[in-house]
Amino acid sequence: MPPSAAPPAAAGPVLAGQPADEDDSTRAIPVLAAAAAAAATAGTATGPEADPTERQDAGTASERSAEQHDGQADDGEDDSTRAVPTVLAGVAAAPAAPAPAEETVPAQPVDADAGTAAGPSTAAVVAPVPAPGPSEVAGPEDPSPLDVFEPDDGRRRWPRVLAVVGGTVLVLGGVYAGASYALGDTVPRGATVAGVEIGGMAGAEAVTALTDGLADRTGEAVPVVAQDAQAELDPVAAGLTFDPEATVDGLTGVDLAQPVRLWEHLVGVGDVTPVTQVDDEALDAALDGLSETVRLAPVDGTVVFADGAAHMTDAVDGWELDLDAAATTVRDEWLSGERPLSLPTVVTEPDITQAETERVLDEIAERLAAAPVTVQVGDRQATLDVATITANTAFVPEEGELVAQLDGEALGAKVLEQLPDLLTPASDAHFEFQDGAPVIVPGAAGTSIDPAQLADSVVAAATADDRAARIELVETDPAQTTEALEALGVKEVVSEFSTPLTSEPRRTQNIANGAANISGTLVKPGETFSLTEALGPVDGAHGYVQAGAIINGEHRDAWGGGLSQISTTTFNAAYFAGFEDVEHQPHSEWFQRYPEGREATIFTGVIDMRWKNNTPYGALVQAWVADGRVHVQIWGTKHFTVETEKSGRSGVVQPSTVYSQSATCEPQSAGNPGFTVTNTRRVYLEGELVDTTSTTWRYKPQNRVVCGSAPAAGAPEG
Repeated sequence: MPPSAAPPAAAGPVLAGQPADEDDSTRAIPVLAAAAAAAATAGTATGPEADPTERQDAGTASERSAEQHDGQADDGEDDSTRAVPTVLAGVAAAPAAPAPAEETVPAQPVDADAGTAAGPSTAAVVAPVPAPGPSEVAGPEDPSPLDVFEPDDGRRRWPRVLAVVGGTVLVLGGVYAGASYALGDTVPRGATVAGVEIGGMAGAEAVTALTDGLADRTGEAVPVVAQDAQAELDPVAAGLTFDPEATVDGLTGVDLAQPVRLWEHLVGVGDVTPVTQVDDEALDAALDGLSETVRLAPVDGTVVFADGAAHMTDAVDGWELDLDAAATTVRDEWLSGERPLSLPTVVTEPDITQAETERVLDEIAERLAAAPVTVQVGDRQATLDVATITANTAFVPEEGELVAQLDGEALGAKVLEQLPDLLTPASDAHFEFQDGAPVIVPGAAGTSIDPAQLADSVVAAATADDRAARIELVETDPAQTTEALEALGVKEVVSEFSTPLTSEPRRTQNIANGAANISGTLVKPGETFSLTEALGPVDGAHGYVQAGAIINGEHRDAWGGGLSQISTTTFNAAYFAGFEDVEHQPHSEWFQRYPEGREATIFTGVIDMRWKNNTPYGALVQAWVADGRVHVQIWGTKHFTVETEKSGRSGVVQPSTVYSQSATCEPQSAGNPGFTVTNTRRVYLEGELVDTTSTTWRYKPQNRVVCGSAPAAGAPEG
């Protein structure tokens, strides 16, 4: 080699001289080229009987390769494009035939002007041997690369083969390890995450770029669309968090377990799916809420009657989010997918399908409306016309079917209009007073039409040729049985009270009639007694007459005058039984026949007297008129003990004379004074005080009433 030629070691400076701004992937490729060339000759260099001639040839080839490599360094090509064929050629050369051994030649001294100190070379430069030209093709006498496997000298050549293979593996492993180290913390070129380019960046730089570049997008609502419905998904509420560190970690790092990473650095990558941390429960909850917003509910088919004819409305399919598929879509595409994000849906069928709707219309509804139906009860019959049937029929959904529901009560009433004496009414068990004491009169069963049986029979008749619904009457038990009355414990007088009658016969007639009406009234535990309900209508048709009453402060006649005495007497009986006072109002004026402050008036529709049975036993009212008095007893089982106390009068006002020019004026003599009084009741249960109630009332004086205008001042009064 001429003194001015570059020494073989020039291959080393080629690596060191790469531009500083090239990424690790382009810097690593010459390393691969040189190492692969070394692998191609490693075996022969250490073979047990290397031929000096072969070594000399190898040195010449090495020089040629080095010169060729030096020549390529200036051609402007990218190192990575030059390295790939070099690596492939070097790898292919190793198993094809042992390369001549490389002889380590001491470095030649160079002129001091070259700037290089003379001394022994510390490394041999190895380059792949160029492929032979046409004139160098092996002839018949040239040794074959397979000669190493000939049996006559196998013992001598096998160590060489093993050395070649082992050396190749070791060198390639070193090359791979070197590349892994060089590229370990670099993102492959061309890498893009959700539109942010990070190719060629170091790991920390890429994390920062992703964090800054996607800051706005990771916090903003994601527009979504399902079918034609649009909505938004809040990524924070949905538990979606972008993980830039994990995203970059998935792109960097090259080791023996991940050879594909090295390939990615060589050829580059494109769009990369960002790594997302997902709170599954939050995402499921968000999608559940979103599904309620964007879903289209299915519509059941219906059948109705209008104007006696059957009509149908079609069933319509709906849709809703496919929650599992939607969750997958959101996980994968919420950050990098297209906007709006399209979410998958599934069809939801209505409970009442079109087929079921059409079946009911054809098989039931139209037949019900086709003609009247005859109802046969034994040897008697009635007819239900189409208008009656259709007006009392509805089709309701039940477990995926439309079921005809007929109002059996209404249809039965139509039958009874035509056959009024068809039924035998049941009679309830009840109390009667015999010899002054209550006895139970047993009830009796009756007959009735079973509404459900009638409804089913009419539907069945609509599909029959004769359109006849045949039913049987059923036995009806009394609403109140003997056993139920016996369980109420009506066995003794719990309390009683009486008040004296006046001499006015019309008033006494009303009182006697009222006593007869309320006698026998049963108040069960928890029920409330109402005097106006027990009395019934207060008019001439029900035995009442007009008698004296106080109306708007005037004494005049009214229907049922005197019934306030029934009210006062019954109130006191309930008072001493310990029952709860619900409603009562004393008179505006006090009458001597009543206890002061412990009495009650009544006026139908305006003022009532009510008390509640707050015991576990029944309360049976007995009332009658005898010996110039009104008597009321309450039967049951004694439960409470009652004490009462009345205060003295206070604020007493004596009556005066008043003049009235009212057309309804009734003259009145002066009566009792006005005053205020308080009554206190104490109720005990088994010796323990359970209730204390005080009631205060003020009466007006019973003034003398003169009908007419007041006399002039100083004029005498008659």
